[in-house]
Amino acid sequence: MSSSSSSLHLNQIYNLRNRIALVTGGGTGIGWMIAQGLATNGARVYITGRRKEVLEKSAQEFAKHSETGEIIPLVMDVTDRESISAAQKEIQANEGKLHILVNNAGITGPISRFFNDTSLPQHRDAETLGRAMFENESFEAWTDVYKSNTFSVYFMTMAFLGLLAKGSEDIDGYTSCVVNITSISGLIKLSQCHFGYNSAKAAASHLTKMLATEFALKKISVRVCAVAPGVYESEMTSDRIAHGSVDKVGLGVFPVPVQRPGSAQEVAGTVIYLVSPAGCFTNGQEIVIDGGYTTVNPARV
Repeated sequence: MSSSSSSLHLNQIYNLRNRIALVTGGGTGIGWMIAQGLATNGARVYITGRRKEVLEKSAQEFAKHSETGEIIPLVMDVTDRESISAAQKEIQANEGKLHILVNNAGITGPISRFFNDTSLPQHRDAETLGRAMFENESFEAWTDVYKSNTFSVYFMTMAFLGLLAKGSEDIDGYTSCVVNITSISGLIKLSQCHFGYNSAKAAASHLTKMLATEFALKKISVRVCAVAPGVYESEMTSDRIAHGSVDKVGLGVFPVPVQRPGSAQEVAGTVIYLVSPAGCFTNGQEIVIDGGYTTVNPARV
């Protein structure tokens, strides 16, 4: 099938005009980078989070400096089914459909920083190290990190599945897309001093594959993909980047080859590819954007 030259123009390949998007954890960090990228290119973007003032401030800043798109603050807790349902009802009432869902919200969870410093007394022997790790973390903290980083992906996707299917109906050949923001932490074989976070992100990666497969088998016209960032500036990482380097965050066996954090252009551009017409033949894939970290450190990719 041939294409006209006009259909291959950038403003058609990556066309986001009249697209409705929702970005969880969209008021700061990577979520904000993605939300700005989508809105700047024409989408109407709902950004969600628990802190109303943060969402409103971000939306107001965008409105001051942009002539395209729109960012709308929407308070929602991704770990609460009633909160998710309320947000779904609001978007259904306002829009009647959804084209883009970015499951970005997450937390770091329990960290045992002593785990990587073998000079510390916790490393005296296996018994001492095991006891220190056992006592430093809790079932409750592990549950919280899984609720935010894994469980929410499932519940958000299912809550908005009907609206996403509606979004696939308005332009021939376009299919709505869920993009789960996972992490290289779910792909590498190192703990980075937070076993809970890394294993929760690995679970989110596999959940992405399961959702994509099951929707395709059941002929539901909604794609599910993932983006796995390396080190980017966010509320989780900015302090360590400012007072050290990207390797203070990555904690790899070998340094990040490019020796810098990722940029807003790089993460937003990757998401834009997946959710635009250019990405409609892509489903069930996880794209790693990490400055080469997983090429030099032990990983399962």
